[in-house]
Formats: sequence, C-alpha cells, structure tokens
Amino acid sequence: MLDRRALLAATLLAAPAVARAQGAYPARPIRVVVPFAAGGIIDVVARIVSEPLSRRLGQTLVIENTPGAGSTIGVRNVMRAAPDGYTLLLNGAAHSVIPALYPDAGIDPVADFAPIALLGEQPFIVAVHPSVPATDVPSLLAWLRSKRGEATFATTGIGAASHLAGELLKQLAGVDFTVVQYRGTPAAVTDFVAGRVEFMIDSQTLLEPLIQDGRARGLAVTTARRSAMVPNLPTLQEAGIAGYESSSWQALYAPAGTPPAIVRTLSEAALAVLADPTVRQRYAERGVEPRTGDAEALRSFLKAEMDRWLPILRATGARAG
Repeated sequence: MLDRRALLAATLLAAPAVARAQGAYPARPIRVVVPFAAGGIIDVVARIVSEPLSRRLGQTLVIENTPGAGSTIGVRNVMRAAPDGYTLLLNGAAHSVIPALYPDAGIDPVADFAPIALLGEQPFIVAVHPSVPATDVPSLLAWLRSKRGEATFATTGIGAASHLAGELLKQLAGVDFTVVQYRGTPAAVTDFVAGRVEFMIDSQTLLEPLIQDGRARGLAVTTARRSAMVPNLPTLQEAGIAGYESSSWQALYAPAGTPPAIVRTLSEAALAVLADPTVRQRYAERGVEPRTGDAEALRSFLKAEMDRWLPILRATGARAG
C-alpha cells in the first residue's frame, strides 16, 4: 500500500492532467474550513474576506467551522481533501505549533499544505489588573521579579497565541509567572476583571474596552509597530524588550499537491482583496491589521514561526490535554 508521501508524489505528477480536466478554475463553490468555532477572530477574518473574494473569483466561498483538538480536526480534514482548490484552510498561530502540542496527529504544517497568502494580524495588549502596582513595562518586569513566579497570568489555552505571547515574555525578559489556563475567553476575562488573575496578554478588541472603563491598565502592545487602535501604547520593543514580536495572525492554505496555477489564482485574488479599502475598514473595526504576503512569503513566515515557537513550547513541556 502506498504511504501518504508516495500518494502525494503521485498526486503532484497527476496535477496538470487534473487541472486540464477541470477546465477554468474555479468552476464551482469553494469550501473554506475554519478549524475553530464561529465568532473568534479567525472566523471573523474568514467572513470579512469571503464575500469580496467570492466576487473576485466568481464563485461562492462557503465557510465551514470545524472546531476541536486545537484546530487539528479541521486541519486534518483539509490535509486529506482533494488538492483541487475547492477545499481550503484558514488558520492562525495554532497551525505553527501543532507538532509540539499534537506530535501524534500526523500533521506537518509545511509539507502537508500549499501556502496561499497571509491575511492579517491582531495585535495583543499587555494589561494588568488595576490592583497591580505596575504603570509601564519596566515596573511590570520589576513586579514580576519580586513575585518570584507567583504572579498569575490568564490564558485561553496552552498553545493559544496569547499563551505563546506570555512564554515569549518569559524568555526574552527573564521573568517567571504562573500560567492559569481557562477553557474560554469569557471565563478568563471574568477572573481577570475580578482580580483573581493579575495580568493578561490578549487581543486589543478584548482588552481595549476594559482599559477604557478602568477595569484594566494597558502597558504595551506586542507587535513590532504600534497599533492604530491604541496608538498611545508603546510596543514591547520600544519599552526595552529587544526582539519581542507576537500577534494573532491568519493565513490561507490549500492541501499539498494543489496545482501551482490554482495556488497563484487564489494568492493573487487574496492580495487584491486585502488592498480593498472596504476590507481594510472592516478589518480596522474588528482590530485586525492587514499583514499581506503571497504564497512564498507565507511559507517563509510559517517556517520562521515554527522555528520560534516549537522550541519554547517543548522547553516548557507543554502538551495538549
């Protein structure tokens, strides 16, 4: 019996004939698998870009939410789909950490997918409960060191982008704190506002309203440049943590073996949509900033993310559970 890699090689050889048999692409609706529940930022980005992308491609894009197992259920469904451009994956940072958290899943984020385009990113805010005596990043780091690992940090899941942001802070700033894992954002926010956990690093759309009404104190953003939503907050790099950059990002993929002409069609269409002022306005309303990149840029970006995050997670002994 052929193994999966042999099947992939056979698919690649057959791809030109498959493309010719199909005629002009796309000829029917395209399924876009979002491996998380509706309402999250990845789902929001999918729904913002799907309508203009449908118009540009001349076919409907159907969003299919397939949550579970840290995105691996939906990811595996796309990985096993026919490489014909009619089943795509829209995933975020979770895609880059699958090998560390789910080593037995049989998923290679690079080899098993054809990258199409980077779509955007959402900056995170470093925020503390008002009871914490920190008013900027240097005083936060001093406070964390004084607590000797006992300060509490809320995250919505091991391997989530917010958790990765916290682990990167530990590594680059030389601090320690206790990670408190919650099953979802509402529970984490409830305990944070109540002061049962002392600080968070999470999306600006989540934390900015809490900062505005005094229920949280924002100290910095995690991206390399300041956020348009909270321009008064410095970046962590500006605040003295060299090399710090983290965000929630979103990207589009096809199964490995998808004909290059189809990937190119999708990539060009996605980049054109991201240049649309209406799309950029809708992004801004949801705290998402365009982070554009074609197929090769996404491939390089994904490899860099894996090189950065996998050693950090493995050093912590983190596993999905």
